[in-house]
Amino acid sequence: MSKHAKSLEKDIMIRIKDNDDRWVFTTADFLDLGGRVSILSTLFRMKKAGILRQLARGLYDRPRVHATLGVLAATPEAIAAALARRDAVRVQASGAYAANLLGISEQVPMKIVFLTDGRARKVQVGRQQIILRHTTPRNMATADRTSGLVIQALRFTGKRYVTDDVVRRLSNRLDDDSRKQMLADAKYAPAWIAAIMRRIGTGAEATKTK
Repeated sequence: MSKHAKSLEKDIMIRIKDNDDRWVFTTADFLDLGGRVSILSTLFRMKKAGILRQLARGLYDRPRVHATLGVLAATPEAIAAALARRDAVRVQASGAYAANLLGISEQVPMKIVFLTDGRARKVQVGRQQIILRHTTPRNMATADRTSGLVIQALRFTGKRYVTDDVVRRLSNRLDDDSRKQMLADAKYAPAWIAAIMRRIGTGAEATKTK
């Protein structure tokens, strides 16, 4: 291995370690360190050495090993975030996965849907399929905010199934800043969801867990 290749691999590894251990990345995350061909060659070499894991075409992570569970799967959020960075788009968890992230559903779907302002695509990672579904600017207005997650989770749950307990649990998860943002973002939601967001935003539903 040349001196330049060793230096590039070292720089890439430093960046990987500087991020969360669940970080998923693509060549785009290292282009400031070298040319695309050099980056690809280095990632391939690190994968072959077992340092990195290739999740799908162009997607990598550093394998995480649990003492009991063994090698852990990459999280859908990390995969979607890597695609968003690479393509310079935004993503927003939706459907059953949004409800699961907020703790109001135990369902973890095999097909996980993220809304995006970029092009639609599907990525298969192991048994799990990550679906990026193109949507309207209105639906993406609250992307990257808890309020956006709440809108999508409530839409999936359905008006008739959103009980006072569900509203209380959502409110208990938020801090004051998130509640303020919830009030500001209610305008982007359907009327019935906006009404719930205002209840959450006022903090009136928040109670200590008994």
